[in-house]
Amino acid sequence: MAIEEQQDTDPFTATESLKTALAGAGIVLPSLAVDIASPALKLVELGRVRADVAARLAHALRNGGHE
Repeated sequence: MAIEEQQDTDPFTATESLKTALAGAGIVLPSLAVDIASPALKLVELGRVRADVAARLAHALRNGGHE
């Protein structure tokens, strides 16, 4: 993805897309949300997760999202 595309990405769309992708891997990040405190930066807040969720996320990333 080009830098221009990254800068134009809507954080709300990105957040929903990430939630959907994570759900497909059986992962829920309870604190996943748009960071409304810094709208110009278009940040997505990933939040904190339990160690078992972090381990499942790492496993899913290593395996391309496949369990």
